Amino acid sequence: MRPPRKRSATTTDLPSEQAILEFLAAAPQASGKRDIARHFGIRGNNKIKLKQLLKDLQDKGSLERKRRKLAGVGQLPHVTEIDIQGADHDGELYGTPIDWPLPEPPTILIQSSKRDKLHVRPPKVGDRILATIEATPSDDAYPFRAKVLRFVSTRQSKSLGIFRETPKGLRVLPIDKKAKHDFNVSSGHDNNAKDGELVSVELMRGSLRGGLPSVRVLQRLGNVADPRNVSLIAIQQHGILNNFPTRVEDETKSLAAFKLDGRKDYRDTPLITIDPADARDHDDAIYAEPLEDGGHKVIVAIADVAAYVRSGTALDREARLRGNSTYFPDRVVPMLPERISNDLCSLREAEDRPALVCEMFFDKSGKKKSHKFFRGLMRSAAKLSYQEAQAAIDGRSNAKTQDILDPVLKPLWAAYRTLAMARDMRSPLELDLPERKIILDKDGNVEEVLVPERLDAHRLVEEFMIQANVAAAEELEGKKSPLLYRIHEEPAKEKIRALMQFLKTIGRDLALGQVLHTKHFNTLLHSVKGEEFERVVHEVVLRTQSQAVYSHQNAGHFGLSLRRYAHFTSPIRRYADLIVHRALVSALKLGDDGLSQQDIAQIEETADMISAAERRSMIAERETIDRLIAAHLAGHVGASFEGRISGVVGAGLFVKLAGTGADGFVPAATLGQDYYVFDDVKHALIGQRSRETYQLGDTVTVRLKEVAPVKGGLRFEMISEGKQGAAASRFNTKPKLKGRRRK
Repeated sequence: MRPPRKRSATTTDLPSEQAILEFLAAAPQASGKRDIARHFGIRGNNKIKLKQLLKDLQDKGSLERKRRKLAGVGQLPHVTEIDIQGADHDGELYGTPIDWPLPEPPTILIQSSKRDKLHVRPPKVGDRILATIEATPSDDAYPFRAKVLRFVSTRQSKSLGIFRETPKGLRVLPIDKKAKHDFNVSSGHDNNAKDGELVSVELMRGSLRGGLPSVRVLQRLGNVADPRNVSLIAIQQHGILNNFPTRVEDETKSLAAFKLDGRKDYRDTPLITIDPADARDHDDAIYAEPLEDGGHKVIVAIADVAAYVRSGTALDREARLRGNSTYFPDRVVPMLPERISNDLCSLREAEDRPALVCEMFFDKSGKKKSHKFFRGLMRSAAKLSYQEAQAAIDGRSNAKTQDILDPVLKPLWAAYRTLAMARDMRSPLELDLPERKIILDKDGNVEEVLVPERLDAHRLVEEFMIQANVAAAEELEGKKSPLLYRIHEEPAKEKIRALMQFLKTIGRDLALGQVLHTKHFNTLLHSVKGEEFERVVHEVVLRTQSQAVYSHQNAGHFGLSLRRYAHFTSPIRRYADLIVHRALVSALKLGDDGLSQQDIAQIEETADMISAAERRSMIAERETIDRLIAAHLAGHVGASFEGRISGVVGAGLFVKLAGTGADGFVPAATLGQDYYVFDDVKHALIGQRSRETYQLGDTVTVRLKEVAPVKGGLRFEMISEGKQGAAASRFNTKPKLKGRRRK
């Protein structure tokens, strides 16, 4: 609303510079010279003086002209283009202006009604909108709010590519594997990009009419040939928040020390951290001691992030938007600023840290008898790597582990052996799923790809964390508290039927009872150990499983064979764990920094948001590894590699290379002289006449034919002959694909 008109005491008076700037800030819609003159009652020759005064303000940099409108620097015109950046803790969208002269743009609340008939759909994160702007009261969380007039562009109109200077003009080569064409860069819209740079672009309106689509370069992201920029592709492409807003950084700097009141003192308990050798943050510590009945007491202490990240703060809103930390071979995009994750909440050796502590008591068979939660104060007695801890137990102690071998490490392993007995009785799903680890050199190039050895030290920490997660879920469920479960539902019936059809083709069966249990799958997996079908059975069983997600409603965890399960042990890197911590604080009356009413009201939405964030991070991490390995193999075109068929579709075979784990594609049209039919029951391509068969899980030799490093794509040629098999069990409706003879 426009402020009331102010009449000058005399018509010869001019308003002060400050008065003009305050008027423009309060009434951005009335920003012309006439509006100013009318508001201050300026007439006659004083209008000439006003014009000079406004010019002086522009020369000083206090005022700027935008589309014939005047605005104070740091103010917004009445109608503004906005990029929608995210959603806050209330689920409200916010954004920033496109055109902003200062380093830190203001955050604008986006007002939009789903019932608004002007819009085909509500705006979403990533959209660009044209909106009317209104200043908010000084005590409002947002300095401006906006009402959508129309969409300027949407998420689908933005993409990443490589900027190229070609004889036919400026081009952008998209990095998306599914892109069907290059882009033309419109004249004057190259943003001074250089040949070979990675750029973010957006489609220009009306640009799809004939010829290549035209784009404008929004952002220059560095030389695509620099391997240190590879992870930036995934960060930009998937909208992963990479920089913390100023208000989050400011809030982090001003964090006060944690409260000592009401904390149980664990500083004399030799809790230790066991993590990867290159870990920068340490959010869990463990300790165990024997009990007289042959059981064990196990203590799991977790960094008390809730003591620093309170509900409703800028820190909390940012963490909720991020959902989790994202891990790339060359960098980590953290959920929380480093001062929290690597300092205040990292359980550093010999330093006092606040913790949320779970004490658990197990009998001699490994069954949990009871548990208790406390807010504590701890001091890590030692920081060990998995390899250090395992070496000490195996009789190869070093100077650090020698002193804690008998009092700390041996009791931990004794407790683990007890808990392992109960785990084996529970029979969680035993899939063999090795993970690649990429080692980079100082320049960011791939130096080595390895599958780290799976040690008992890994299993020990994992089992202790699982038990603490179960205890948290049980405690909160018993208190009837809201919480976020980690759920993994049993496989869908149609997937089980498909699995059983496949097993019949290899002479196997899945013996099912009235209720499906993980032990049924484990029996099957054990029955094929060492046989030619072992790998394919593991692959098909994996594909049968559901996706684990977060939910405010319990559905159990099928894969772990647990009735209730929550994530409690990693609040530094997962928002779900922070919600569980707050829930425990509230339910057990451990402080005033527990669950807020907002946390409770939006818990269902939070579950959906962080489940989506987790999937986004997993895809971004995988794509980055694929790009790095593709670049690593770019100099090996024509070389032969051993691999395994990791996927089968009608168009061809996906092959995963041994050693590097690189994934590539063999088009069906390049196979032998036959028509190859996709058998979706056998997960195979089968020659119609020769019955030559390429099946999921088969070991094969391929030749590298083509590499697209930026897209992470590899194309192979099959060298191995297919195995002799039966005719396809049934044909799909897709055309048969004729192969070519290999050379």
